[in-house]
Amino acid sequence: KLEGLKTIAVTTNGINLTRLLPRLKEAGLNAINISLDTLVPAKFEFIVRRKGTNLSSKATVLILAGMLCLLSLQVNCVVMRGFNEDEVLDFVDFTKDLPLDVRFIEYMPFDGKYCCFEVHLAQK
Repeated sequence: KLEGLKTIAVTTNGINLTRLLPRLKEAGLNAINISLDTLVPAKFEFIVRRKGTNLSSKATVLILAGMLCLLSLQVNCVVMRGFNEDEVLDFVDFTKDLPLDVRFIEYMPFDGKYCCFEVHLAQK
């Protein structure tokens, strides 16, 4: 722990969060941004490119951490047309009574070097 440092945060998709959370908390972690773009297990596996990730356990960690108020929690959900835009109300319903913030972020195509403004504008 460093003097004067008020926030130690991590952004994660939650795959290893269950295993790592106790050690991260001991190290001073006090905020988590969870990237969760879907509540549908098959879509989650597609996004993280791993089979058997057990989305329900990620949701459980989110709920438990939020309910215990051990950490400042934020959920980032990138909304993508044709993929998960139909889940926005499900996210609101899932998180409305939890002590966390949900941010819905607009999908921005990016090829690793340049933002694809032409593609993005053409999608509108």
